[in-house]
Amino acid sequence: MITLQVKTSVKQGLVNITTQVQRVIRESGVAQGVCTLYVPHTTAAITINESADPSVKEDVITGLKKLVPEDPSYRHLEGNSHAHIQSILVGNSVQVFVEDGQLKLGTWQGIFFCEFDGPRTRDLWVKVLSA
Repeated sequence: MITLQVKTSVKQGLVNITTQVQRVIRESGVAQGVCTLYVPHTTAAITINESADPSVKEDVITGLKKLVPEDPSYRHLEGNSHAHIQSILVGNSVQVFVEDGQLKLGTWQGIFFCEFDGPRTRDLWVKVLSA
């Protein structure tokens, strides 16, 4: 397992980490297999979505804020319950096939680390398994 550190600079945002994950795969030497990505935090998540148009990232955050707004009536004392709920909705892991040493993503897809309670320095665990 490899740990990547993701430094976020905003309270809520998506960080395209596709290049960093591809580097891990290349360094692993695995040509055919699967890459598992896991976020060990309760106010962050990971997803695969469109990476061609940067406004999609903003739209995703806007939509999640509408679904789960900050609300002072939440009972969690840290005041970040919205971030916990948003991370549950997005999820803490994804798997991507590896073919010929490359991530097997769709034409417009990228891998995004989702920050919901930043800015922070976060860990992302990456495991590449050979088929």
